[in-house]
Amino acid sequence: MTSEVEQPTAMSEALGYEQARDELIEVVRRLEAGGTTLEESLALWERGEELAKVCRRRLDGARARLDAALAEEAGPEDEGEGEPSREP
Repeated sequence: MTSEVEQPTAMSEALGYEQARDELIEVVRRLEAGGTTLEESLALWERGEELAKVCRRRLDGARARLDAALAEEAGPEDEGEGEPSREP
């Protein structure tokens, strides 16, 4: 039974952000439209949760890459100074 839970996650992790987002949109559309059995609705909800996690991880990864690039661009002289003040 464990492999059934892990397999979709592994397959989902292979999705790019746009693919996961598009599938998540479709899942939400189907849930909102109704007309599915309780079991189908639960399966859709679980898939939606899984896709949302994939999207969040992809976005978090993109944020980390952006932060690293900005820190590198700032140079070593700016390291350790914290974030710049936003006061005028």
